[in-house]
Amino acid sequence: MRYVKWTFIATIALLLFSFFHYTLPQKDVVRVVGTENRRIDFGENSFFWASPDLGTAAGTSRDVRFINAERPNGKIIVYRNEDTGWGWPPYFKLDSSNLQAQSQALVSTDRTAPAWVAITHYGWRNEFFSIFPNAISIRPVAGPDVTFFPWFNVVFFIFLAGVLALFYRIWAQFRERTIDPAMESIGDTIDEVDARADSLWARLKAWLATWTGKPRR
Repeated sequence: MRYVKWTFIATIALLLFSFFHYTLPQKDVVRVVGTENRRIDFGENSFFWASPDLGTAAGTSRDVRFINAERPNGKIIVYRNEDTGWGWPPYFKLDSSNLQAQSQALVSTDRTAPAWVAITHYGWRNEFFSIFPNAISIRPVAGPDVTFFPWFNVVFFIFLAGVLALFYRIWAQFRERTIDPAMESIGDTIDEVDARADSLWARLKAWLATWTGKPRR
């Protein structure tokens, strides 16, 4: 039973970690090598694609903007550039066209004098399932060694911890003032009913004893 409990806890923790890792913003320092539009037919992985741009019709296929980039170690990374609109995750991104224009202006094909940029994105890149991270913003940086402190993520988790602590405190007070007294009252009632049942059973046994000739005690 202990293994089942810890397996359940580990599964919940893994799901929460995956959810936040996918949803919260991350920054990559890359060199943009090109941009393009592709016609995408959505299938089983449609969950990992955003909704159509506002003002366009929904369908099983549509044009999607992509930003092709190269990491400082030479590995290729491809980002999709889709509006999130008013849906989830709540980035309220409505400027994918502008972001595509910015990306085109920052294309760097000269390896001897590369222009590095920081792309803020959410999501994962998985080649097997054709999943792409969604770019949120782009801006030039001084070089490939630039690092960023995840201020938003830190503030978010501090806020989340505060909200959870507040709800826990509210629940503890509610349990102390309402649930615990109710459970004690139920327990007292059960004890009283049990005592009455024992008394009734004792009287019944005594009455039956008069029929069998046994003296009453």
